[in-house]
Amino acid sequence: MASKEDWDDVVLDEDFVRSAQAEEPSARARMLTERWRRSGAPDPQPWRSDEPPAGWFFSRSWRRKRRRT
Repeated sequence: MASKEDWDDVVLDEDFVRSAQAEEPSARARMLTERWRRSGAPDPQPWRSDEPPAGWFFSRSWRRKRRRT
């Protein structure tokens, strides 16, 4: 078991952190990788779309209803 004195000289600065060799994907990346492995990757989607996403909060019809009342 390490004593408190063993940790007095250890410096965990930015250089130490950046020199770490191991990199691990995020939890979301691992989740999506597993999901796509089982069911296949989804079709590519455009970055921006002319249509708002389903259930869009600020739709045109919502604004028109609000102005009329």
